[in-house]
Amino acid sequence: METIDDRIIDCHVHVFPPEFVHDRADLLEKDPWFASLYSSPTATMATVDDVVADMDRDGVDQAVVFGFAFHDQGLCRLMNDYVIEAVARFPERVAGLCCVSPEVSGAVAEVERCLDAGLKGCGELAPDGQCFAPAWIGSTGRSPGVVPTGGPVGRSGVAEVAACLVERDLPLIMHSNEPVGHEYPGKGCFTPEACYAFAAAHPGLKIVFAHMGGGLFLYELMPEVRAVLERAYYDTSAVPYLYDPRVYQVAVSCVGAGKILFGSDYPLLPLPRYREGIDTLDAASRVAVLGANAQELFGL
Repeated sequence: METIDDRIIDCHVHVFPPEFVHDRADLLEKDPWFASLYSSPTATMATVDDVVADMDRDGVDQAVVFGFAFHDQGLCRLMNDYVIEAVARFPERVAGLCCVSPEVSGAVAEVERCLDAGLKGCGELAPDGQCFAPAWIGSTGRSPGVVPTGGPVGRSGVAEVAACLVERDLPLIMHSNEPVGHEYPGKGCFTPEACYAFAAAHPGLKIVFAHMGGGLFLYELMPEVRAVLERAYYDTSAVPYLYDPRVYQVAVSCVGAGKILFGSDYPLLPLPRYREGIDTLDAASRVAVLGANAQELFGL
């Protein structure tokens, strides 16, 4: 691994092929989870060219990009093709992850294809939208238009995807959210209880819980929980919408700066919206959160 430096790396960036942007209405009909997030015309869909232009504007050195967690494996594959192409076009600026529908046939083969093509892991997967959320949590039906189905954590499909990533020592990004507070599009049922159960079911897997794991980091103050979450990380995606800026200080005090990754959830929010909180950290912690942790985790 190369020497850790002070690059700013955004580890949570969504991209879409131009044809997906143009065909939004068709995708709204095909995927309820996509519809819950993108039915509003104000919900922006960005191409990799948009990403690189805004990285230049905001001073972001590198981005980890991925598509959308469609339930349809064919749509996931098309997204992955675009991500692979994006990495080839901008190798110094963009690294990629693959999205698959873990409980649909062909998931592991698609992960292996993408990793062989140079992608750095898998995600962001959506347990609610892709129907592998635990049934005992999914019964709340929080996600608009999505009928949560599926069985207990660790069903064969997602377990096989996890095993593939463990074998290659590559991470998985999982959508997660807090169990309380205001409702919003995409607020599902993969809350701290489910995140913890998922980590316990896959002890060798490096997992990045998006959106600060819905507050899961607080429970790492419990020694037995900390042991289960030894390989867990938390990204900052959507934090300015959800938390007081002091959350960064609280999270670092609970788990240490080495487990927190800057992720913007672009195009939802740009880097400057995160600086108010991140800039309250000490210099070493800022370097870790803004890029050094992602550099090490994704091998950038």
